[in-house]
Amino acid sequence: MSPAYLSGFGNEFASEALPGALPVGRNSPQRCPYGLYAEQLSGTAFTAPRHANRRSWLYRIRPAAMHGAFELMPEGCFHNAFGTGPVSPEQMRWNPLPLPEAPTDFLDGLYTMAGNGGPEAGAGIGIHVYAANRSMQGRYFYDADGELLIVPQQGRLRIRTEFGVLEVEPQEIALVPRGIRFTVELPDGVARGYVCENFGAALRLPDLGPIGSNGLANPRDFLAPVAAWEDVEGDFELVAKFQGRLWRAAIDHSPLDVVAWHGNHVPCKYDLRRFNTIGSISFDHPDPSIFLVLTSPSDTPGVGNMDFVIFPPRILAMENTFRPPWFHRNVASEFMGLIHGAYDAKAEGFVPGGASLHNSFTGHGPDAETFEKATTADTSVPHYIRDTMAFMFESRFVLRPTAQAQAAPHRQRDYLACWAGLKKHFTKDTP
Repeated sequence: MSPAYLSGFGNEFASEALPGALPVGRNSPQRCPYGLYAEQLSGTAFTAPRHANRRSWLYRIRPAAMHGAFELMPEGCFHNAFGTGPVSPEQMRWNPLPLPEAPTDFLDGLYTMAGNGGPEAGAGIGIHVYAANRSMQGRYFYDADGELLIVPQQGRLRIRTEFGVLEVEPQEIALVPRGIRFTVELPDGVARGYVCENFGAALRLPDLGPIGSNGLANPRDFLAPVAAWEDVEGDFELVAKFQGRLWRAAIDHSPLDVVAWHGNHVPCKYDLRRFNTIGSISFDHPDPSIFLVLTSPSDTPGVGNMDFVIFPPRILAMENTFRPPWFHRNVASEFMGLIHGAYDAKAEGFVPGGASLHNSFTGHGPDAETFEKATTADTSVPHYIRDTMAFMFESRFVLRPTAQAQAAPHRQRDYLACWAGLKKHFTKDTP
């Protein structure tokens, strides 16, 4: 049976798995219904402005404080060790992370690619990929450092959280706020995808400005789970990511024992295929900001700590225009991934599950084959881009590729060759 959902984003939600489990008129009564414990989960400072305040009240079988002592886990492939040495401005691209041969769950399958800032700074992002072939068994995880934006590329994820169950398939995303405990099951047996760990302000929908009241991602299409508690005892493991490292503690019960909850610090999912794409219908290729799904704002208005942008199916109708993404150099740094199909700025080499990194002011754009095709295309007829879904994690800060990502066997060392075939067309006597 598929889980049920509540609709909306950033609003106050409420859900109870037993009738009357939510206290009426007060958050923390002397005695909670059904003998539950009241617990507040605060995602922002208590005194954050009302429009930015994130918190939820949980009514659970046992408080979250009940677990064994934490011990530091050995450092693996999932971390925030972005380094302090020189960062090469070179363009980088990778093939998909190979699926594991040994039993590997979602947590063990996380592999850090790049990042900046960190939990101590309260700004920046970590970018990871994952490849797994086993459900998490008796393991529960929470990230105290940042919220997790999970982008599946292959295989569905069943994310069981304290708030209920999220079922997410490729071309959907899941957003798990900081501190929320969850476990991941693999209904299809294997899974691969991308994760952005946001250390800055919580992701939110962007303002639409002159676009008006509709367009891009609509709040009603974000779905939050309904309460679905577990009352299970056993020898389990609780893993916490705290200050860039993983810690484990024994826990003798499932921490997903929330019977009712209300608030807005809540996990959710969104179907990228519901994005209402906006574009030019006259001339020129608009900036990719028109494809913005979610943004983590910084202290500078209009400049994101992190922006999540997608490149969905769309119709290109502008005339006398170079229709693919133009050659460009940005102050922002871009990490790109491909979920499905082909990306219209690259003829080959960029495949689903792959990734690319173009750092601040590093030149990039369409490859030679795409350029030649676009400059000879008939722009009097529309071009229908179908069966595709690419995305970009964009940051105001330089993205530092990790040592393991730079040395990875699946890195494409010949990436620069995609521009080598661009021809010189300059003719000084012919406009």
